[in-house]
Amino acid sequence: MKPEISFAHLRRLSDDTGLFEHARGAVPRREHGYCLDDVARGLLVICREPEPDADLIALAETYLAFVAHAQDPDGAFHNRLGLDRLWHDEPGVGDWWGRALWGLGTAAVRGPAPWIRSAALEMFDSSAVLRSPWSRSNTFAALGAAEILATDPAHAIARDLLADAAELIGAPRPDPAWPWPEPWLSYANAAPAEVLIAAGHLLDDERLLTDGLTLLGWLLEEQTRDGHLSLTPAGGHGRGWTGPGFDQQPIEAAALADACARALAVTGADRWEAGLASAMAWFLGMNDSGVPLADEATGGCCDGLERDGRNENQGAESTLALISTFQQGRKPSKGHFA
Repeated sequence: MKPEISFAHLRRLSDDTGLFEHARGAVPRREHGYCLDDVARGLLVICREPEPDADLIALAETYLAFVAHAQDPDGAFHNRLGLDRLWHDEPGVGDWWGRALWGLGTAAVRGPAPWIRSAALEMFDSSAVLRSPWSRSNTFAALGAAEILATDPAHAIARDLLADAAELIGAPRPDPAWPWPEPWLSYANAAPAEVLIAAGHLLDDERLLTDGLTLLGWLLEEQTRDGHLSLTPAGGHGRGWTGPGFDQQPIEAAALADACARALAVTGADRWEAGLASAMAWFLGMNDSGVPLADEATGGCCDGLERDGRNENQGAESTLALISTFQQGRKPSKGHFA
């Protein structure tokens, strides 16, 4: 599969401040403003591009400026900026903090200009000394740390963050029917498994690597039905759930694609290439409702898979999930990670 990656809708959702969070169909809903969660993910996907054009580089600069504006002197981040250009929240270390560090870590290594890489690393170092009380927030932050460690194994701040996040995630439970270290599958579920794989590989810890691969393999089986992905719905589920469930979110497929791409790069095993292919296929209609979520006409992605179709709105999170997944599937191979 040779996925076509379009940034048309990402450009449509963006202005000279940032990235609008929501859309009605493909039309940006400006009244809902911006959130750091999405802007940081926008920075990440542009920095993943091997040869971004001038327009994409300009978007990366806008997104990086947004992240810088959101950063508090103590390292926490604001998340919600209104159309009035005022922050509507207090700085914190929720998921937006974690995703900001993920985006900054990626930009510090893969940014399209030296000054972007330098500025992103400085911002990363200022905020990566903090820790969040929420596991997912630390998980997202650790993925940014993994980006930096892959090129600078001596980076102590990134190393400590990745190690701490892996410890917080914990080991698989001994119950083979539910080895997941949490009692509930919630959202972006493959991200903790990816952190363990990254930590095992980059910190030279075979136990962590084995734990991460074990969890990812179980999760992939748990979310596969009749030969296609049947993703954990937005409300999550626990042990004994039979499914399928709806509203399935593109972020879930994107997290699986990221984790399978990393596992493929580390191990070269065919099962992870197959998992990555399933994640791409989910966007194209190989899913529980048999409808594509990717919109070729707009370059966007619909916001969720419903029992009888799809949510036609094409917000930032969904479109970024589509781009991210297809980036990972562009050149799946041993030793490669997008």
